[in-house]
Amino acid sequence: MERRTPRLRAIVSFPRTGAVLCALSLVLSSSLLSGCASRVQAGTILAGSTSVQPFAEVLAEEFMILYPGTTIDIQGGGSSAGIMAAENGTAEIGMSSRSLNETEKKLWSVEIARDGLAVIVNPANPLTGLTTAQVRDIYSAVVTNWSEVGGPDAKIHLIAREEGSGTRSAFESLVMNKIGITPKAIVQDSNGAVRQLVSDDPDAIGFLSLGLVNANVKALELDGVAATDAHVVDGTYKLSRPFLFVAASEPTGQAKEFVDFTLSAAGQKMLATEGLIPTSTGGAP
Repeated sequence: MERRTPRLRAIVSFPRTGAVLCALSLVLSSSLLSGCASRVQAGTILAGSTSVQPFAEVLAEEFMILYPGTTIDIQGGGSSAGIMAAENGTAEIGMSSRSLNETEKKLWSVEIARDGLAVIVNPANPLTGLTTAQVRDIYSAVVTNWSEVGGPDAKIHLIAREEGSGTRSAFESLVMNKIGITPKAIVQDSNGAVRQLVSDDPDAIGFLSLGLVNANVKALELDGVAATDAHVVDGTYKLSRPFLFVAASEPTGQAKEFVDFTLSAAGQKMLATEGLIPTSTGGAP
């Protein structure tokens, strides 16, 4: 199936004051949470993973067309910030692109889709694939030149996501095997920024959501397996992760309606069209 890049739309349905400013403040400072929580009134706010964000925006746009008068506002900030926002009530729904840890499992959550994690290079790079061990060596700075892994004689420019990002957490868990990413890596705060830097630099390497790969970057094979939906589904491509909606308790009202829409046949078809793998959960646990 040909992948489509999600349409990166900003959904802003009411002025960025009051509740929305509180949601943004949450991402930056947990000390503001209790003061903002009581002000989530005007609509349904989702906050968190920048991997999930563009897909949630597509869903929200369609939801607001189908149900005039509804308001869905989408904010980024990263998976950990989104989970914290949900836990403290600043956002009705948190978005996460990583599994919940033990302390977070008390929260309500549902898997809305699955996504692969792609290791990307510039299309000018002649390499078509790496092993997991080679990727680990590159990101731990054991390997610093492309020639050491069969590429051109050029210094490798590492691009990584920030701490707290679900994309980074998934990459560390699935690739790094408890070995830290070198501090020499250039850190970016969104998948879009990672993609842009790699597309501009023939010597760069990065990692991002498989659903966000486009013609400006090249997804490498990993251990001889292409990064495709089919290979994620059949388990031969090992870099995959859940996309979650999270809340302090089971959503009600408009938030529940949006979750139900996301899990419906129509919502799942939209996510599949945008490049994700539909969930098999059939609804919230």
